[in-house]
Amino acid sequence: MKMTFRWYGENNDSVTLEQIKQIPGVEGLVWALHDLPAGEVWPVEKIMEVKRQADEYGFHLDVVESVNVHEDIKLGLPSRDQYIENYKQTIANLAEVNVKVICYNFMPVFDWTRTDMYKEMGDGSTALFYEKSKVDSMDPQELIRQTTSNSAFTMPGWEPERLAGIEKSFELYKGMTEDNLWDNLQYFLEQILPVCEQHDIKMAIHPDDPPWSVFGLPRIITSEKNVERLLSLSDSPAHNITLCSGSLGANPANDVPKIIRRFHDRIPFAHIRNVKIYENGDFIETSHRSQDGSVDIADVVKAYNENDFTGYARPDHGRHIWNEECRPGYGLYDRALGIMHLWGLWDAYEKVKSEGRK
Repeated sequence: MKMTFRWYGENNDSVTLEQIKQIPGVEGLVWALHDLPAGEVWPVEKIMEVKRQADEYGFHLDVVESVNVHEDIKLGLPSRDQYIENYKQTIANLAEVNVKVICYNFMPVFDWTRTDMYKEMGDGSTALFYEKSKVDSMDPQELIRQTTSNSAFTMPGWEPERLAGIEKSFELYKGMTEDNLWDNLQYFLEQILPVCEQHDIKMAIHPDDPPWSVFGLPRIITSEKNVERLLSLSDSPAHNITLCSGSLGANPANDVPKIIRRFHDRIPFAHIRNVKIYENGDFIETSHRSQDGSVDIADVVKAYNENDFTGYARPDHGRHIWNEECRPGYGLYDRALGIMHLWGLWDAYEKVKSEGRK
C-alpha cells in the first residue's frame, strides 16, 4: 500500500507540504489543477510547476484527482468530441510527470452532496453531514448557497463556473435515464482508454457520493452490481475504479470489504473513510475507527492486505478537530490521525501474515 495525501495546491490549501512531510509513510500527493475549468487542456508548464513544488519535499505525483469530465460528455452532446480530444491531450501531458492513475467521476451536475459542512458531533468536533429529508425537499440553488458560502477555499465539484449554468444543466438532463448515462460513459471510455494504455495510465472512476439519485439526476456507480457492470464495459488494463469506502458505504446494502475482495485487481486507488448511517437515511463522516461508524474499516484494510494491495491509498474526508480552520473535510489533523490508524491496521495484518497466522 502506497500512502498519499490530497493537496489542493499552493495558496489554495490550509495544509502545507512541510506538514504533510511529517506524517509517517506519506510518499505522494494526490493533486489537480483546480483553477482550470472542466474541459480545458492542462498545460505542461502548469503541471511542471506542481512537480517542482512536490520535488522540493520528495513527493511523487502518481495520482491525479480529478481531471473533471465536461458536462457535455456526460450529456452526450455533439460538442463532447472536442472535450474528449482535450482530455486526451491532458492525459498525454500528465504522462510527462509520470502520472500513473487518474481519478475521475461521472456524476451529473453535482459532485459529492452534503447539507452541512460543519455538523457538530458529541465530542465537539465537526464533520460533513447529509440530511436526507432536507435534500429530498430542498431546491438545488439553496444547496449550492449553503455549500459554497462558508468556505474560503474552492470546493471540488462545486466550482463557481461549473454551477453558474445549473438551471440549464438540469434542463438538459430532463428525460435522461441511467442507461443513457451508461452509454455516454462507454463512449467516453472507448475514446480515451487507448490513449491511457499508450501512456501506461489507469483511469479509476470514483463511486457516486452518495450512491443514489440526488434531485432526480441519474447516478450509476452506486453498488456492487453496478461496479460489475462498469468493469464489464472494457477489459482494458486502463479501466479501473477508485474504491471509496465512504461513498459506497453510505448505503448499508453495500458490503464494502466484499466489493474490495471481489474487484481488488481493478482497484489502483483507494479512498478509506468511515460514515455513520442513521435509520432515517442521514449519515455523518466519522473517525476511521470501525466502532465510530457503520463501515468496518478494520475489515476494509484487511481485504486490501490479504490481497497484497500495492496501489495507492489516502485517508478521505476527515473531521474538523482542535479548532482547525480548513476546507470542509480536508484538514490536517484528523486525516493524519486516520493515516496512523490505517498504518496500525496494516502493520498488524502484516505481522500476522509473517507469523503464519490467520
